[in-house]
Amino acid sequence: MKIIFMGTPDFAKESLEAVYNAGYEILAVVTNPDRPQGRGMKLKPSPVKEFALEKGLNILQPEKVKKNEEFINEIKDLKPDVICVVAYGKILPKEILEIPKLGCINVHGSLLPKYRGAAPIQWAVLNGDKETGITTMYMNEGMDTGDMILKEKVEIGEDETTGELWDRLSKVGGELLVKTLKEIENGTAPRIKQGEDFTIAPMLDKSMAKIDWEEKTAKEIKNLVRGLNPIMGAYAFLNGKKIKFWKVDVANSKEIMFGNEIPLKNGTVLVSDPKDGLFIKTKEGILKVLEIQGENAKRMPIADFLRGNKIEEFEVFE
Repeated sequence: MKIIFMGTPDFAKESLEAVYNAGYEILAVVTNPDRPQGRGMKLKPSPVKEFALEKGLNILQPEKVKKNEEFINEIKDLKPDVICVVAYGKILPKEILEIPKLGCINVHGSLLPKYRGAAPIQWAVLNGDKETGITTMYMNEGMDTGDMILKEKVEIGEDETTGELWDRLSKVGGELLVKTLKEIENGTAPRIKQGEDFTIAPMLDKSMAKIDWEEKTAKEIKNLVRGLNPIMGAYAFLNGKKIKFWKVDVANSKEIMFGNEIPLKNGTVLVSDPKDGLFIKTKEGILKVLEIQGENAKRMPIADFLRGNKIEEFEVFE
């Protein structure tokens, strides 16, 4: 079976590696153009391109795919049986979707129809879900609306971050893609309609990273911190300085003996000590801070942070 693979980030690289190791003929790897990164803003290839270079695969990097006749004709000339799409980053036009005789297959980071859209893994963590998974599907012109093929469920750890879940699901996605290709090859791949009971997982917005102490419970803030780690980090201000929170938990009654029953403003520091830790009052429950980052500083465990940075009890995070 002849395959064209389309993908860009490390999540997609795991699927490309799985397809390559399974012995399928990869006609071409399509990935986004190199982008400037780092302090020097040097052009850096995507993880998918790096793997393709290592294995000597044919690489295509169109700036756009819609109304790009040269690229579309190049894909047609390759005559793929299947096009595999994993976090490519561009919406494919009908002209490309119709090229492979066995269809375009997508690996999606949720249990469809839940979390259609650009950020399914992030929203599963942000919403405090207990499970998620991978779905493979036949692509159509809609946003993750095609017929489903295979699914695999994955439990989400109580303290698991988006980054950790991303890494786990990327491996699951590669394995499930190979299983899907075998089903297609054998003519046994199912086509399961999604129905209309779906949810959307839109792109994350920077504005959501600011902690709302008045409206969010300790559990909700914990999910926000987990969900935005390592993408951007949740933050608040203390004495005009921006503080990022990278790891927190909900305090239990043995760790702190007072809190929400005291008429203090939400966001108030209840305990601040290198030995005892940092505890903050929320709308419901007490937030225990485990890893933090000061303004223009590196992230560090809370004990190390408090040894070099003074946070007074009864100060208020804004």
